[in-house]
Amino acid sequence: MKLLLIEDDLALCRSLKPQLEREGFTVDLCHDGEEGLFYIREQAHDLVLLDRMLPGMDGLSLLKQIRKENLQVPVIFLTALGGLDDRITGLDCGADDYIMKPFAFGELMARIRCIFRRPPGLTDMSSLSYGDLTLQTGQSLLSCGQKSCSLSPREGELLGIFLRNPEQILPRSTLLARVWGPDAEVEDGNLDNYIHFLRRRLKSLRSSLELKTVRGVGYRLTLQNPSD
Repeated sequence: MKLLLIEDDLALCRSLKPQLEREGFTVDLCHDGEEGLFYIREQAHDLVLLDRMLPGMDGLSLLKQIRKENLQVPVIFLTALGGLDDRITGLDCGADDYIMKPFAFGELMARIRCIFRRPPGLTDMSSLSYGDLTLQTGQSLLSCGQKSCSLSPREGELLGIFLRNPEQILPRSTLLARVWGPDAEVEDGNLDNYIHFLRRRLKSLRSSLELKTVRGVGYRLTLQNPSD
C-alpha cells in the first residue's frame, strides 16, 4: 500500500519514511502544499499524512481543496497545532484523524490501522479477497479454491488495486500512477502487458472473475457473464 507524506520537516521525513517502509508501506515524500496537491490529484496513494504548517499552500487549505474536488483519500494530520479549535477545524474540514507532534510511532501505526479498518474488505491488509480469489499480499500468492500461483511484485500490486475496488472502472491513469508512481516515465503498453499477464493467471486458476477492458477508459475486475 502507498502512503504520501507531505511534510517540510526533513529530519522527521528521514526518521518516519524508513519506519513506515519497515511496516510494508511504499512512501512518497513531498515538502510543500502545491506539490502535495499534484500528487493527490494523481490518486496514487491509499493514505496521506499531512502537516498543517507547510510553505506555500498550507495543509488546511490543501485539505479543503482536495475535498472540494471530491478526492476521498484518507488524510491524517500530523501537526504541532494541537489546540482544541485547531483539532475541531482540521476534522471539520475533512481530516480522518489528527495527531499532535511529537508522537510515538506506535500510536501513528495504530491510527493508520484504524483508518484501514473502516472500508469493507480492508480489515486485514495482508490478505485481499473477492469472489473466488484470495491474494496474500506479503507473498504475492494468488489462490482460487485449491489452486494457487505466485505473482511478480508488480502483478501483485496491480491485482491488489482491483481486489480493493471490485466492480469499479479504474482509469488507466490511476492504475499507472498507483503501480508505477505518479512521476514514473512508463509507456502505456506496460499496463496492457501486465493486464495480459493477470488474465493468464486468472484463466490458469479457472477463476470466475475476469479483467474487462472498458474502451477508452481503463479496466474493471468483475464476475464473468455466463453467456460470454
